[in-house]
Amino acid sequence: MNIFYEESGQFKVAAVVQKNDTNYQADTMHGKRTKVKAANVFVEFDTSAEDFLTKAQSEAAEIDTDLLWEVCSDTEFTAEAIAEEYFGHTPTKIELAATLIALYSAPVYFYKKGKGVFKAAPEETLKQALAAIERKKQQEAQIESWAARLQQGEMPSEIAADLKTILHAPDKQALTYKAFTKAADAMKSTPLALAMQTGAVQSIPQYLHDGFEVKHFPQGTGFPHIDIPAYAPLPQADVQAFSIDDDSTTEVDDALSVTDLGNGSKRIGIHIAAPSLAVTPGSDIEKIIMARLSTVYFPGGKITMLPKNWITGFSLDAGAHRPAVSIYFDVDSEFNISEPTHKIEAVYISENLRIQAIEPHFNAQTGLDAEGRAMFNHHQDLIWLHQFAIARQKARGKYDPERLPQYDYSIELNEDGSVAVARRERGSPIDTLVSEMMILANSTWAEMLDENDLPGLFRVQPGNSKVRMSTQSEPHSGMGVQHYGWFTSPLRRAADYINQKQLISLIDENAEPLFHNNDAELFSALRDFDTTYTAYADFQRQMESYWSLVYIRQENLKELSATLLKEDLVRINGLPLVVRATGIPFDALPKSQLLLSVTEVDADKQFIALNYLKAVAPSALPVN
Repeated sequence: MNIFYEESGQFKVAAVVQKNDTNYQADTMHGKRTKVKAANVFVEFDTSAEDFLTKAQSEAAEIDTDLLWEVCSDTEFTAEAIAEEYFGHTPTKIELAATLIALYSAPVYFYKKGKGVFKAAPEETLKQALAAIERKKQQEAQIESWAARLQQGEMPSEIAADLKTILHAPDKQALTYKAFTKAADAMKSTPLALAMQTGAVQSIPQYLHDGFEVKHFPQGTGFPHIDIPAYAPLPQADVQAFSIDDDSTTEVDDALSVTDLGNGSKRIGIHIAAPSLAVTPGSDIEKIIMARLSTVYFPGGKITMLPKNWITGFSLDAGAHRPAVSIYFDVDSEFNISEPTHKIEAVYISENLRIQAIEPHFNAQTGLDAEGRAMFNHHQDLIWLHQFAIARQKARGKYDPERLPQYDYSIELNEDGSVAVARRERGSPIDTLVSEMMILANSTWAEMLDENDLPGLFRVQPGNSKVRMSTQSEPHSGMGVQHYGWFTSPLRRAADYINQKQLISLIDENAEPLFHNNDAELFSALRDFDTTYTAYADFQRQMESYWSLVYIRQENLKELSATLLKEDLVRINGLPLVVRATGIPFDALPKSQLLLSVTEVDADKQFIALNYLKAVAPSALPVN
């Protein structure tokens, strides 16, 4: 005797060895002894098991599922009853088995209610289910079509439109994602490799930039048009100011002025662009500021925090009066400073000095004594300001004439596609001059907020702790000041915009601060700014690291000098690149100078293999 039974949704046949009330011991068609519950057996028969199953399956394939559904009643029915209705006679065992197979294989038509008992799906429900099945068939066909085109090197426009999200933030239920990954799997390729093969991704920098944009700018980096609203006319300052910036700077946030008071005294002005004068709380432009939080910098480009028309309207560009928040100090011949004066005014910008143009005439070797001939406009002002800056360093306890030169490195991309590395001395005369003036303004204004019990976004470092952001002022030991915050870059940082709003409320009695103490929205702004600013810096480092590897390969460098940071982590001297190296002695101390060999470089994979060669004295290191 043989049995026809169901197991895990499949119909099978087997030869009975032993039978009792609850189960059968049977041998399957593959010769495996198995136990079959009696509740799962539908038919007992004596003909060939294999022949029975083949005929039942063939008969089931001939059954018209729609007709089978039509002859069903609205109530529950048995397989035997519907088989008799369909075939018009008492069904044979094979016809019963065929009917069971047909019922089980059409779950959208027939709902299983028990052993051999079913109920027909309601007509409207069936229509919806069949429509869904048809849609799925069409979707599968579309996926197959797109995948085939991708394998032939063609990028369908629908997939191109979704490619950034496919690669960086995939919706795994999307048809475009399924087609793309299906093609990649078929070609034994990674999604990135397939995107590059089809030309949709032109380079690794584009890939990295797209990933950053998807995460931080999901609506894109463009701006809606927002006009600058009218704001109250400002009194004109009786000074002419000048800025000092890099050639590539388009957001000129700060400028300086020097007025001779006679008897060796000067009045210095530190003037900061004032976009917050035109920003009202909750406005569209403020929403953009609070969403972007900072300008993003990376080799070869940037994503600005403010729209171009707002930058143009408030950048301290030469040739016109510009809105500014100013702080003035009178400085005597001994570089003692008076109490500050604060103003909101229109300042005439006479010059935008560019570091690349003036630094050859204003550096540690030349151009710093007042006897020399002026080589550019405001040269004499810069000489005096540098002397004042040194006095400010001494007042903060941060002057170190024996300090060894330190340098910052940045990547420059040339028009011919090659990579160059620019070097700037940290603490150079220009760097010292500008940074000390900004520290003076930032620390004075931070103290002003604190004295008036007004919160802001402060930079604090009590004791030897790590620098952090806070809504309340604390000392900044690294700066050597009791109060410090960011006020001087409101065109480029939301923290400075917030602080400028708070500051203006103290200077202008008609202005209101954005935040008061214990304001939950200020804590939220601090958290968002801190997180986003860190993420933007990480992206900049990632891009700099990529181009540094391109530079190493371009210059065919086989050995690199490096400074040990900790364990196997090193900073490559002469490049903005921090990587790991193998073979460094376990007893090597941080800040040790090392010589490393380059064994492999793959910029596209963002990989470099470095092996320790030896420790060397700084003077013995090769120039990278």
